[in-house]
Amino acid sequence: MRENEDLEGALVAFVELMEQAKYFDAHEVLEAAWHPLRKRKDPLHRLVKGIINGAIAFEHLKRGYKEAPRRARRVILSYERYKDACIEEIAYYKLFAQACDKIEQLKRDHAQVFDV
Repeated sequence: MRENEDLEGALVAFVELMEQAKYFDAHEVLEAAWHPLRKRKDPLHRLVKGIINGAIAFEHLKRGYKEAPRRARRVILSYERYKDACIEEIAYYKLFAQACDKIEQLKRDHAQVFDV
């Protein structure tokens, strides 16, 4: 198993990387854990994919391309669609909640893009 393919470790790394504004790296580390979830059709795979896309939305903004706001709004939709799966009954709820809280904070920080 490659480093960070375990979900708990990947979530810890994701939150740390998001705090450091390393959004692409956060996406990469969580994506490694997402692939096995998707293959075995784990119910959490959609929430994980949404959080991955949440990170990518902010990577678009960080890079500052002309189309960045439009791309960020499009990509964040996956997160918006699945964020409600972050409920206390799921495994690693506290880590998922931290990841979602960070994305929500970043959305507020970029309110002009996300109409928050």
